[in-house]
Amino acid sequence: MRKVIRIFDIILAGVCAVLMGLIAVGNGMLPDSIVTYDGNEIPFSAIYSYADTTVSDARWVDSQSANPRRRTVRLFGVVPVKDVTVTNRETQQVYVSGQPFGIKLYTDGVIVVGTQGIDTDTKRVNPAKDAGIEVGDIIVEINGTRVYSSDQVQEILNDNNGMDFVLKIKRDGRYRAFSLKPVYDSHEGCYKAGMWVRDSTAGIGTITFFNPQAGTFGALGHQVNDVDTNEIMPMLEGEAVGASVSKIQKGSVGSTGSLVCSFGSDTIGKLKSNTYCGVYGDFSKIPDGLKKYPVASKQEVQKGPAKIICTVDDSGPQEFDVYISRISYNKDNQQRNILLRVADKRLVAYTGGIVQGMSGSPIIQNGKLVGAVTHVIISNPQRGYGIFAQTMLEQSDK
Repeated sequence: MRKVIRIFDIILAGVCAVLMGLIAVGNGMLPDSIVTYDGNEIPFSAIYSYADTTVSDARWVDSQSANPRRRTVRLFGVVPVKDVTVTNRETQQVYVSGQPFGIKLYTDGVIVVGTQGIDTDTKRVNPAKDAGIEVGDIIVEINGTRVYSSDQVQEILNDNNGMDFVLKIKRDGRYRAFSLKPVYDSHEGCYKAGMWVRDSTAGIGTITFFNPQAGTFGALGHQVNDVDTNEIMPMLEGEAVGASVSKIQKGSVGSTGSLVCSFGSDTIGKLKSNTYCGVYGDFSKIPDGLKKYPVASKQEVQKGPAKIICTVDDSGPQEFDVYISRISYNKDNQQRNILLRVADKRLVAYTGGIVQGMSGSPIIQNGKLVGAVTHVIISNPQRGYGIFAQTMLEQSDK
């Protein structure tokens, strides 16, 4: 009898440990607030679902009349895991694209992309570094004058006889003042500040959708970074133009492929924001032939077959089969909420899998826009990540 009790205790302890682990994982993994469309409260999974509440409960009726409201997520519908804030909205429809586009982006201020030493008559010094300026800093003012271009910065700093300059720098979202004293370059016969700056960048990506309700478009699913500093480009303004695929560099294990595109003369719209969940702007017009799709809530995204829409030749956007293998609600890594695998041999033959330039390619599942491709896994180019479409829609509505 004691042996039976001991076995029972071990089993009970194991079950309790598993339950506590699932509660801890759910509490950390599940978001604190969610959005539902048309009141359709879909459980996060078969394990984590909302508590069943009868309509006869007066508090339940009152809570339904309020927006937002609180709901309890329960493990197996029984054990409470955490409370979440639920906000209900009407389902929005967007025109889904999959067309590549060219990005022309101009910075708000100029970004420091490098510093260098200057040879004086006596020694080699680095005035920018000595002043405390770092790669990735954004210069917004020099001696109280707002600066917008690298040529302007170069003109101001070079037009001096060794006097100090006060630079207003933006770093990590905060502004600081630095005193910079250029030094005389004995080889070139002029004063230099010893730093390289950039005021613009260009690249390609894929348009995810056009939001007719807000008059905006969303693309990429991730930010545009500076190529040297890998910091997000501080955007002042930008332009989105049409692009056509001229060549494909296939991806392989350990090597990222890319779509090689030529910029067109047609303007898609003006870029307004460069964010961690994509680039957004006002569109000039919605291209002909695009299909409207409702945007799915995060909870509607399921493991299983889906399709991505992307352009790999001059025939325009095409659908290719993928498989969604994992879903994460981690708000701190929204660019990787969806893990997917390319299941279409045609796309593998074209590109080797997911390549640069495909970022923003719409992900369609069950007749809805559920996400957009964001990154490729370099060790396996047939696998990659995506962002929830709901996240991008909310950003475009702003």
